[in-house]
Amino acid sequence: MEILLFLFAMLMILFVALPYIRRRRGGIRLVAPGSPDAADPANYGFALQEHLDIRIPGPDDDLMDALDNVQRTGQWQAASQLLAGTPREGERRWQRVQAFGGAAALELVAQPGAGARWLKAWRLKAEKDAGGAQVHAELLVQQAWRHSGGVGSDDHRIILEEAREACRKAALLSPGDPVPYITELAVARGLAYSEAEFFDLWAKVIDRAPDHMGAHLAALHYWCEKWHGSREKADAFAHAAAARAPQGSLLSALPLFALYENLPDVVLVGSFYQSAGVTRAVEGALYAVHTARPDDPMLAHVRHLLLLFLVNMERWSEAMEQVRHVDGYVGALPWSASEDPAAQYAVYRALAVAGYEANGGSPATLPH
Repeated sequence: MEILLFLFAMLMILFVALPYIRRRRGGIRLVAPGSPDAADPANYGFALQEHLDIRIPGPDDDLMDALDNVQRTGQWQAASQLLAGTPREGERRWQRVQAFGGAAALELVAQPGAGARWLKAWRLKAEKDAGGAQVHAELLVQQAWRHSGGVGSDDHRIILEEAREACRKAALLSPGDPVPYITELAVARGLAYSEAEFFDLWAKVIDRAPDHMGAHLAALHYWCEKWHGSREKADAFAHAAAARAPQGSLLSALPLFALYENLPDVVLVGSFYQSAGVTRAVEGALYAVHTARPDDPMLAHVRHLLLLFLVNMERWSEAMEQVRHVDGYVGALPWSASEDPAAQYAVYRALAVAGYEANGGSPATLPH
């Protein structure tokens, strides 16, 4: 039986890799690692796999400085000051709250009962600090989803119920802030809110931040087939948001995220990535990327997902353009869904480089 399972696994790997193995001129040819003919991402100045940052999707020096400070000193003030100076309606505040909450969650996994002392001190000494309350709520959400024994377990449900209460307390400390309600969207998915309950929660989000891309991504999970919706409901939600997106908004890329969320575990149809539906979603995301502000905090999220699709579509130059902008950071879908985000990203980056070079590209022809 083990031999049969091994053979089946090898067959599936071959099937997935087959589109990248080309015998014709201009295609990708597999060679041994270290061969002079092997494409090397390092030739482009890309980061080594072991140096890829899995915590965030793109650069945020202020966040990294504050996070380094609180973890090195055990003092919470740098985090509090950063969040206090971050506009509450914007995408960056939500990302920073997620980053602090995620860092605390990882510390607690590494040092049960002893980690994240800076957050404990923050909550004890500044109980009315809205930023601290939001980070605490996010910590609980991440503990529930990543370290609680899995969906459906008693611990998962108990922690999410605690997170719901923490979200509501955080909302009272900053009434116009959408972040506590965005955090609760993950609670709603885990505790299976009814559609009426979810609509009530969603109304509170869009009243405060109607064009918030991060909020829409969090809500999209609820409407997917694998949770409490369907392919049709997820598509309808994504396309409605894209249709009303203002100029320069990344909401035009939301249908690509809906498509990703509803991908089968293994795509067995070779033409899937050449289909009209995939092409439309990718073109919409590319339009969003080209019209968005260069400093939009959600831009890296869209570029990371585009990389996966563009590689599978064998659109090598456009794939390399995404690598050029996001390389060094892998804290985003689709890589964050993997047990080893850096390794998963590195595979797609290597394929992008190989395809680019097989079609005449080189480090000299890639814009900088």
